[in-house]
Amino acid sequence: MSTFHAVVWIDHTEAHVLMFDREHMETQRVKSRSHHKHQGKAEDSNAFFADVAKALTGAREVLLTGPGLVRNQFRDWCSRHQTAVADSVVDSVTSDHPSDGQLVALARQYFKKFDNMAADPSLT
Repeated sequence: MSTFHAVVWIDHTEAHVLMFDREHMETQRVKSRSHHKHQGKAEDSNAFFADVAKALTGAREVLLTGPGLVRNQFRDWCSRHQTAVADSVVDSVTSDHPSDGQLVALARQYFKKFDNMAADPSLT
Protein backbone atom coordinates (compact mmCIF):
# COMPACT_ATOMS: atom_id res chain seq x y z
CA MET A 1 0.00 0.00 0.00
CA SER A 2 1.44 3.34 -0.97
CA THR A 3 0.48 5.89 1.67
CA PHE A 4 1.75 9.14 2.97
CA HIS A 5 2.04 8.24 6.67
CA ALA A 6 3.12 5.26 8.73
CA VAL A 7 3.57 4.62 12.42
CA VAL A 8 5.71 1.79 13.77
CA TRP A 9 5.45 0.51 17.31
CA ILE A 10 8.55 -1.60 17.86
CA ASP A 11 10.25 -3.57 20.60
CA HIS A 12 12.78 -6.42 20.50
CA THR A 13 10.15 -9.08 19.79
CA GLU A 14 7.82 -7.52 17.23
CA ALA A 15 6.82 -4.46 15.27
CA HIS A 16 3.34 -3.18 14.47
CA VAL A 17 3.45 -1.30 11.18
CA LEU A 18 0.39 0.81 10.42
CA MET A 19 0.24 2.65 7.11
CA PHE A 20 -2.61 5.04 6.56
CA ASP A 21 -4.03 7.94 4.65
CA ARG A 22 -7.28 9.85 5.13
CA GLU A 23 -9.48 6.95 4.07
CA HIS A 24 -7.48 3.73 4.41
CA MET A 25 -5.41 1.88 6.97
CA GLU A 26 -3.29 -1.23 6.59
CA THR A 27 -1.68 -3.06 9.48
CA GLN A 28 1.13 -5.55 9.48
CA ARG A 29 2.88 -7.33 12.35
CA VAL A 30 6.51 -8.29 11.95
CA LYS A 31 7.91 -10.83 14.41
CA SER A 32 11.55 -11.00 15.39
CA ARG A 33 13.26 -14.28 14.57
CA SER A 34 15.26 -14.08 17.80
CA HIS A 35 14.21 -16.11 20.79
CA HIS A 36 16.21 -13.82 23.07
CA LYS A 37 14.03 -11.09 24.50
CA HIS A 38 16.66 -8.36 24.91
CA GLN A 39 19.97 -9.80 23.76
CA GLY A 40 19.34 -10.95 20.20
CA LYS A 41 22.28 -11.62 17.95
CA ALA A 42 23.22 -8.92 15.45
CA GLU A 43 22.15 -11.11 12.53
CA ASP A 44 18.74 -11.61 14.18
CA SER A 45 18.34 -7.84 14.56
CA ASN A 46 19.46 -7.29 10.96
CA ALA A 47 16.84 -9.71 9.64
CA PHE A 48 14.14 -8.23 11.88
CA PHE A 49 14.99 -4.65 10.93
CA ALA A 50 15.12 -5.59 7.23
CA ASP A 51 11.62 -7.08 7.49
CA VAL A 52 10.31 -3.93 9.21
CA ALA A 53 11.95 -1.68 6.60
CA LYS A 54 10.39 -3.76 3.83
CA ALA A 55 6.96 -3.32 5.43
CA LEU A 56 7.44 0.47 5.21
CA THR A 57 7.77 0.48 1.43
CA GLY A 58 5.71 3.35 0.04
CA ALA A 59 5.42 5.45 3.20
CA ARG A 60 6.77 8.96 2.87
CA GLU A 61 6.65 9.97 6.57
CA VAL A 62 7.24 7.49 9.38
CA LEU A 63 6.79 7.95 13.11
CA LEU A 64 8.65 5.44 15.29
CA THR A 65 7.31 4.62 18.73
CA GLY A 66 7.79 1.99 21.40
CA PRO A 67 8.80 1.38 25.00
CA GLY A 68 12.57 1.03 24.71
CA LEU A 69 15.61 1.98 22.69
CA VAL A 70 15.03 -0.47 19.84
CA ARG A 71 13.20 2.21 17.84
CA ASN A 72 16.42 4.26 17.81
CA GLN A 73 18.46 1.16 16.99
CA PHE A 74 16.11 0.58 14.03
CA ARG A 75 16.58 4.17 12.85
CA ASP A 76 20.38 3.81 13.12
CA TRP A 77 20.23 0.50 11.20
CA CYS A 78 18.17 2.18 8.48
CA SER A 79 20.74 4.98 8.22
CA ARG A 80 23.35 2.37 7.36
CA HIS A 81 21.28 -0.11 5.31
CA GLN A 82 18.01 1.48 4.12
CA THR A 83 18.60 5.18 3.60
CA ALA A 84 15.23 5.73 1.93
CA VAL A 85 13.46 4.51 5.07
CA ALA A 86 15.82 6.50 7.31
CA ASP A 87 15.05 9.65 5.32
CA SER A 88 11.32 9.12 5.82
CA VAL A 89 11.55 8.83 9.63
CA VAL A 90 10.37 12.13 11.08
CA ASP A 91 10.58 11.34 14.81
CA SER A 92 10.92 8.69 17.48
CA VAL A 93 8.70 8.94 20.56
CA THR A 94 8.28 6.79 23.65
CA SER A 95 5.04 4.91 24.16
CA ASP A 96 3.88 1.99 26.21
CA HIS A 97 1.72 -0.73 24.59
CA PRO A 98 -1.17 1.03 22.82
CA SER A 99 -3.81 -0.72 20.78
CA ASP A 100 -3.65 -0.30 17.01
CA GLY A 101 -6.50 2.24 17.24
CA GLN A 102 -4.67 4.25 19.89
CA LEU A 103 -1.50 4.06 17.82
CA VAL A 104 -3.19 5.47 14.71
CA ALA A 105 -4.85 8.21 16.80
CA LEU A 106 -1.44 9.15 18.24
CA ALA A 107 0.09 9.21 14.76
CA ARG A 108 -2.75 11.23 13.23
CA GLN A 109 -2.41 13.84 15.99
CA TYR A 110 1.38 13.92 15.58
CA PHE A 111 1.29 14.20 11.78
CA LYS A 112 -1.39 16.88 11.88
CA LYS A 113 0.95 19.06 13.93
CA PHE A 114 4.01 18.00 11.91
CA ASP A 115 2.30 18.71 8.57
CA ASN A 116 1.04 22.09 9.78
CA MET A 117 4.55 23.07 10.86
CA ALA A 118 6.04 21.86 7.59
CA ALA A 119 3.56 23.95 5.62
CA ASP A 120 4.28 27.13 7.58
CA PRO A 121 6.74 29.22 5.50
CA SER A 122 7.89 31.12 8.59
CA LEU A 123 9.33 27.88 10.01
CA THR A 124 11.58 27.16 7.02
